[in-house]
Amino acid sequence: MAFKELLATTCCLAALLAAPAQARTTTPAAGQDQDEAAIGDPVASAKLAADRARIDAPADRDEIIVTGTRIVRPNTQSAAPITTVTTADIAAQGAVTVEDVMNRLPQVQANSEQNYAESDGRQRIKLRNLGYERTLTLLDGLRLGLQNGLDVGVIPTALIERIDVLNGGASSVYGSDAISGVVNFILKKNYDGISLTGNYSFFNHDNRQNAVTEAAGRAFFPVRTGMANDGGRVDVSLTAGKSLFNGDVNVSGFVNYRQSDQVSLDDRTTSACEVSQVVATGVLNCTRSTYTQAGTIVPQSGANAGRTLVNNPDGSGTFVNFNSGPGTATDPFDNLPFQRSFKRINAGGFLSARLSDDIELYSTALFYRDRSFNTLPNRVFSFTAYGSTPFQVNCDNPFLSSSQRTTLCGAQTTGTVPLDVRYRFDGLPPVETRYENQGVRISGGLRGRVLDDAWSYDVAGVFSRNKGTTNYPGFPDFARVNRSLNVVNVNGTPACVARATDPACVPFNAFIPNNNSAAVNNYLFTDVDGTEGNVSQLWQVLAVLSGNLGKYGITSPLADQGVAVAFGSEFRAERFTSTADQQFRQTNGGTDATYRQNVFEVNAEVQVPLIEKRRFTELLQVNGGYRVSKYNRLDGTFNTWKVEGLWAPIADVTFRGSYNKAQRAPTVIEAVQASNINYVTNGSRNDPCASRPDPNSANPNVRLPATASLQQCRLTGLPDSFYNTAAISCPDQLCTIRNGGFGLTPETAYTTTFGVVLRPRFLKGLTISVDRFLINLNDSIGYFSANDFLNGCLTTGLDYYCRGVVRNPGSFTLSSPPAGNPTTGYIAQGTSNGYRSKSHGWDFQGQYTLGLGGAGSLDLSFNGSLMTLAGGQDSPDAVPRNCVGYYGPGCGESLPKWKHGLRTTWTSPDKVINLSVNWRHIAPMTIAYNADASTGIPIDAPQRRRFFTGVDAYDYIDLSTSFDIAKSFTLRISVNNLFDRDPPVIPDSRNLLGLLRNNTMYNYDLLGRQIVAGASVRF
Repeated sequence: MAFKELLATTCCLAALLAAPAQARTTTPAAGQDQDEAAIGDPVASAKLAADRARIDAPADRDEIIVTGTRIVRPNTQSAAPITTVTTADIAAQGAVTVEDVMNRLPQVQANSEQNYAESDGRQRIKLRNLGYERTLTLLDGLRLGLQNGLDVGVIPTALIERIDVLNGGASSVYGSDAISGVVNFILKKNYDGISLTGNYSFFNHDNRQNAVTEAAGRAFFPVRTGMANDGGRVDVSLTAGKSLFNGDVNVSGFVNYRQSDQVSLDDRTTSACEVSQVVATGVLNCTRSTYTQAGTIVPQSGANAGRTLVNNPDGSGTFVNFNSGPGTATDPFDNLPFQRSFKRINAGGFLSARLSDDIELYSTALFYRDRSFNTLPNRVFSFTAYGSTPFQVNCDNPFLSSSQRTTLCGAQTTGTVPLDVRYRFDGLPPVETRYENQGVRISGGLRGRVLDDAWSYDVAGVFSRNKGTTNYPGFPDFARVNRSLNVVNVNGTPACVARATDPACVPFNAFIPNNNSAAVNNYLFTDVDGTEGNVSQLWQVLAVLSGNLGKYGITSPLADQGVAVAFGSEFRAERFTSTADQQFRQTNGGTDATYRQNVFEVNAEVQVPLIEKRRFTELLQVNGGYRVSKYNRLDGTFNTWKVEGLWAPIADVTFRGSYNKAQRAPTVIEAVQASNINYVTNGSRNDPCASRPDPNSANPNVRLPATASLQQCRLTGLPDSFYNTAAISCPDQLCTIRNGGFGLTPETAYTTTFGVVLRPRFLKGLTISVDRFLINLNDSIGYFSANDFLNGCLTTGLDYYCRGVVRNPGSFTLSSPPAGNPTTGYIAQGTSNGYRSKSHGWDFQGQYTLGLGGAGSLDLSFNGSLMTLAGGQDSPDAVPRNCVGYYGPGCGESLPKWKHGLRTTWTSPDKVINLSVNWRHIAPMTIAYNADASTGIPIDAPQRRRFFTGVDAYDYIDLSTSFDIAKSFTLRISVNNLFDRDPPVIPDSRNLLGLLRNNTMYNYDLLGRQIVAGASVRF
């Protein structure tokens, strides 16, 4: 453990220990807390009990939902650490989305699917840097839905009772996908009355000057500085319920509405433009686009052929060179959302009915619809977007000035000449890519106790359906652009030459700056580019029988509790359908498809208390579990298992540990992606070993050098004589990409956790746990992009990567006609098995409740994680890689070495006022180019950074207060990121991390200080 992280851990735990020893607690002593049956982890249970005590909320004794086991009995303790987020945590944060809540946990890799510009808006959770597909998401102990198409947005934050995060594998209990852990959402149910809850939040941020604004100034881009109040979010929920027949029946339901306003990239100075770094100087450069609001014209013939010209922004009717002054280049990403606009409605209902002493009927139904969109610049596209035929303009076009006519036509005064037109209509509304996600989830079952309460049964079923639809904006029609450019004077009025055959034609003056004619825009854009979508469906049927064999005398002679067992059987049917309309297929190709997969599983668990309440052993218990799974798409069966142990030499100290085997079968989509092969040339990747045209030069013969070194290019099989030549450059800078063609096998993880729980009797109210986790994943299934194979080959030369870079013999190019199903001349990408991934670290949790007598009470809750290894080994001959604390090539976003949250809450004696301070800390991170050789991260010496080498440590302070008046009205005010810290500036974040063009990482508060006001009314 590094000294700084050790110091941070010591300080935080010391804060929990710093109270006087005689302090009283509002929670029962260790081993006597009935609430432990609700979670199973002592720290999590103590936290839940403290939150309930602050608001005098009774624990729910009727429904026991224990995360990590199917065995039902009181006082179950988990052998693996569980972190819980309570409804009080969510209210103090004022969170609108589940992502907002989960991103604060050190165990979770921060994500922002609701905002990510290239995302469809579905929110998913990623534990331990191992991907969302290895995190099993449950709702009240049952699967939320199919991994493909999963969206936790179906869960409104106002209805969450708690969120349990079980760290480590749990496949023997829950089946496939529980590799890195389990996230179990427990909903509030059994309402009796009416509750109305609402939150409104916005960002109050000071846009300060920084390195990005300096780069934007050099690019002549406008920058918005000063105070901004934007990004408003609304969250309103109405819940009502009624208990009937002396409480034997409860019916309740809710309606929830959430809305978010857009914040664009250019609304923050840290993303005023997308920046890249010139390594030699550290100067940042903005990405520039030739799609300008002044209008870009590229002659295709004559003396000026190939020159990139721009209409003079001063309106003088002359051409100037691209990027030669203000208005002659644009930021191509300024309209993209930093926070996406969305409108989401959730509705649902709950039913519980005690039919007899032994039978309870329960059911939950949830529905949601989410609509969001990405804004894009409104543009006339280059002719190259349609093919190789240029646009044409007539030389007697009345819109041309004499200077412009000479530049385009020379001495020619009639007829047409070829040209390219790239025009951006900034004065008109931007175009939008629209996303709509709909989902329904219905679950229900029967449960109860039988045979003199010795056995509990639960028979449940889940139906989940998620539908995602994407509507793409259309291209301007090529023929219409051409017709609108050919204009003559008719009685002094410009008119289209083609007006006789196309009366609707509107003349397009592409030779003046800032043409924002809505009539032209409406004429050029005929319809949308098409719609595609997918539907994922899951049917789950689960039967569990849990028994206390102590009723039959099956008990250790040294224990009070008997042996407990659980037997389960589960069937899942999965279906995924992808569809598209005729317009989308015409433009993008492909066919509709439906994929199915069925799973049948059986499992068993056992808990064996060996010794209880004896000298030197307060508790000694062993647990075990075993599951057999059969997938119809896989040959044979595979099994998973767990072995766990708990030993408490005294009531104050409990040692715990577990070792388990978890497996994840390929999802139905992964299996299809791996086996199907297709070729495309739209990958936006050129051969890094080739020279390339200089986009800022008017001379097409001026070329930039290869981006890869000669030594690197040799690793790809390129002879020295072809290096840095135009001969191997891919057409239009687009090399051929082969998708698919990889066989898949299930991935297997072996997870070890061990730790200690401390509940000292001399310091009532204090619970601390320290746990070590070791997740070792073999044959990891993942998506490898063309860049992964290409960059991996360039930096390592390993066959594992270089197998994906296949040059044509003789020409050594990476391009081939896709229609010919080529066997050479491509870069591969697709879903494939890797070799080995690992995630190791320590979890630290603490809960302390301190009574202050007449001054109220104080609660401290701590959650920290120290990562020691995150990475793996790409092949047996590769050097093991450890990306902890690094980001960039070979590591992606990765995880910081240390991250924690410490919340301190004061409650007034009458429990009317709560004041809370939350301290969030993120350890510093370093760019992968500067990694130490011992990490195994591939080092490219020429790329080693002397500027923007990493990210400093970050500390955030959040404040929250609530006033509970007469137990019927609660007012809350919160401020997140009190000191308005800017996120770190990370040049090349899209190229290095694959993120949107926001120059930073998701692990930080991206938009500045957030102010939240909320209220709840109960009737």
